[in-house]
Amino acid sequence: MKLRCIAVDDESLARKLLEENIRQIPFLEFAGACKNAFEAMELLQKEHIDLMFLDIQMPGMPGTKFLASLRDKPMVIFVTAYSNYAVESYDLDVVDYLMKPVSLERFTKAAFKALDSWQKRQPQLAAPATAAAPPAPDSFFVNVEYSLVKITIAGITHIEGMKDYVKIFLTSAKKPVLTKATLKSMEEKLPASDFLRVHKSFIVNIHKVESIRNHQISIGEREIPVSEANMEELLRALNHSG
Repeated sequence: MKLRCIAVDDESLARKLLEENIRQIPFLEFAGACKNAFEAMELLQKEHIDLMFLDIQMPGMPGTKFLASLRDKPMVIFVTAYSNYAVESYDLDVVDYLMKPVSLERFTKAAFKALDSWQKRQPQLAAPATAAAPPAPDSFFVNVEYSLVKITIAGITHIEGMKDYVKIFLTSAKKPVLTKATLKSMEEKLPASDFLRVHKSFIVNIHKVESIRNHQISIGEREIPVSEANMEELLRALNHSG
């Protein structure tokens, strides 16, 4: 099974880069490229398309208006150089919002989101129960002063990185747990659906976020910075967590 994809962008180089990225993902199939919304509309009427990589600022008709005009919409991933359309994109129920220039790693992550979304729409294709993956662990252990301490994942509010150490803040403890580890190693232990790295030094439990203001997250009495690069992904995660 492959998702049939088109790239819609008024810049020829951008279309070429999208095509190259699509061709590198095994479960994606490149079905064509269009330089504006009108070409894309014509192609969609002729062929079955599962996924559209869509620019926003294009001459004639912006990508947001084009998407809103479609009756039978394929899945859409916006690919744009502008961050100010992020909130509007959530109302259009897009799979992801990519900022140019897009790395292959970030592109691949978006492609997997599209695949997951497509599979949820195809329950008859779901794997049989006997092949289901084992449930994800709900806890892990860390070394603290020559002892192993159990950390319950759901109880983590956020994690702060400090060179070779991290502080794990928990709802069940007044003081954070200090252990020798990296934020990257912590990310690998945490479910991506519940936790997000919002800054080079912080991972947060999106379910514990109380407010956002001026690129600062409030969790209890703590104020946690959010980098510009991570703000859109945070807003998207919060939008889908409710």
